[in-house]
Amino acid sequence: MSSRIYSELRGDKVIWMIFALLALFSIIISYSATGTLAFRYHGGDTSSYLLKQVGILSLGLILAYMCYLMHPKRYSKMAATLFLLSIPLLVYTLALGPEINDARRWIAVPFTSLTFQTSDFAKIALFMYLAKVLSISEYIKDFNSAFLPIIVPVIIVVGLILPSDLSTAALIFLISMLMMFVGRVDLKYIVLLIMCGIVLFAVMIILGNFFPEFIRVETWIKRINNFRMNLDGEYQIQQAKMAIASGGLFWGEGPGNSMVRNTLPSAHADCVFAVIVEEYGLLGGFVIISLFLLLLFRVITLVTVSNKGFGAMLALGLTLNIVIQALANIAVTVHLVPVTGLALPMLSYGGTSLLFTCISFGIILSVSKNIQKITEPEAVGEDFGKAARPPQRSGDRN
Repeated sequence: MSSRIYSELRGDKVIWMIFALLALFSIIISYSATGTLAFRYHGGDTSSYLLKQVGILSLGLILAYMCYLMHPKRYSKMAATLFLLSIPLLVYTLALGPEINDARRWIAVPFTSLTFQTSDFAKIALFMYLAKVLSISEYIKDFNSAFLPIIVPVIIVVGLILPSDLSTAALIFLISMLMMFVGRVDLKYIVLLIMCGIVLFAVMIILGNFFPEFIRVETWIKRINNFRMNLDGEYQIQQAKMAIASGGLFWGEGPGNSMVRNTLPSAHADCVFAVIVEEYGLLGGFVIISLFLLLLFRVITLVTVSNKGFGAMLALGLTLNIVIQALANIAVTVHLVPVTGLALPMLSYGGTSLLFTCISFGIILSVSKNIQKITEPEAVGEDFGKAARPPQRSGDRN
């Protein structure tokens, strides 16, 4: 049975292990972190939140396996369509989406009580599109190949997300720059993207004075001022640091024994890392950080053995999104950066983020499977690794 599973789950086995461990930790940690919510809204019935998390995770695992089964070339064909679909979704969210926690980031799923965060879909669509464009030629050094196909799409997506979600917009902008750098875009066009981003941010600040209900400039300023002026952090950060301190170096308070979660406003979401360290000690926190860093290392290894075609660029973009978001969430918890609102991938309680993180893992594993095939001695004729094949014209790369 184990050999059958091993043969079915091809690709990088370390990434499979990381995905499996994070999925397991997702259930254990969310069960503990949602205890306060259960007592507050469900009379102490913690099973309802656990069952919901298991249900969402199960759907995420199914979607991840479906994405794993697809060949990366199919994602290349879908890239432009998904990107174009993301634009009206973002416009609709910004204009007509329900206002939750003073922000318009979600749209309601028809005939259900569920909400869908469109920026998570837009991120994957944009990175898929950028991977396709960046894989077309060996070196992008002319304006026509860089501005309209690369810079403009990034500015459009970032501009539509920025008014209600600065942290996600900044994350997308940073990862897009890194993908352009790895994708061999001339440095002057990366600088041009940075300048366009600065102009966009300045315009948003100006417009925020006229449309405060759509552009959260006051929230941005408040969070930055709190970070600068309050050395101990606001109440939520203070409670998070107390949780980390009470966890100690090694074993912590034990599973389900977090006390600070009762006073921590977002123990199940933004500050779930604090609950992890309180219950499992700094050793548990180190394990979580190591899993994300190991994921980055393994995908960088895949990129180095490939020809940096579409699959490798897509896997790199999705991995950077997961890892940088995780590190940003942890940095907020320990008061290294201002509050962002970014979830801890796979581990924060929630629906959309968990589902799209699972989808990202499925795509990454699909790419690793195909790169593995190509780097085997008998494999020839593929586009996603160093296959034994004739030299390829720059315009033919997928």
